[in-house]
Amino acid sequence: MTTIHAADELRHDWDGAALKDGAVVVEGARISAVGPLADLRERFPEARVRNWPGVLGPARVHEGPLPDAPSPRERVYAVLKLGATAVLREHAAAHDVRAAADRNHVLVLPATRHPRLAENTRADLAVFDEEGACIATVCAGRLVHRRR
Repeated sequence: MTTIHAADELRHDWDGAALKDGAVVVEGARISAVGPLADLRERFPEARVRNWPGVLGPARVHEGPLPDAPSPRERVYAVLKLGATAVLREHAAAHDVRAAADRNHVLVLPATRHPRLAENTRADLAVFDEEGACIATVCAGRLVHRRR
């Protein structure tokens, strides 16, 4: 299914300028297009549109220890709730944590990287409100967290 994730503002990366009324087209686990919502609706008329309040950008890399939680699965989910879809290998060394990350398609990276929204890359997105709290997280094309 093709989904357009749209927000008040879009950032290709968290250091660059924002695009008002921007959107990202997700097909499967990949980004198909990035740009103004009106243009993407025209190019993908059959796509489902999810409108989010706030700023849409690339999901983050969680650089510190995973949050405490009763199980490895809940530790990984706590990271997703923060808008991150990747963790550093040094903080996911335990087998059960690594397995939980793999099952949830959370990347385990050897070093930090600066994610960017671009066509034909993995669909890892996050939406943040004006206070910086995560509203929604998309990991490998799947909506895995949404604040109610």
